[in-house]
Amino acid sequence: MNKVILLGRLTKDPEVRYTQTNNTLVASFTLAVNRRFVKEGEERQSDFINIVAWGKTGEFCSKYFKKGQQIAVVGRIQTRNWDDEQGQKHYITEVIAEEAYFAETKKDENGTAENQDATNTSDFQVTDNTDDDLPF
Repeated sequence: MNKVILLGRLTKDPEVRYTQTNNTLVASFTLAVNRRFVKEGEERQSDFINIVAWGKTGEFCSKYFKKGQQIAVVGRIQTRNWDDEQGQKHYITEVIAEEAYFAETKKDENGTAENQDATNTSDFQVTDNTDDDLPF
């Protein structure tokens, strides 16, 4: 099984290009993902992971994701290689995004988190149960 789930921040806006053969949209970006543990006396380390999103997922990423945003990506690891003009072989490992999500609270134009109203109780029902038994 080849499945990757990442949570991190975009290092820059996604770059968009289109394939020559069938004009498919491809969005590429780098995600800075914090490592889980911090060595004592050191700053937290991050890994910078290359992400590629094709088609509708790439369109979504290019349209809504911006530098600095925290996002989540679900996808798979893929490796590829090529030879440059000098005949030297190059290898790259990237994550192919199959799903992409916002992972932080929406900010208003001032950069502060918008207040989400979590007080809607229309789905709750008040009961008049005064004894200690559960109502089921």
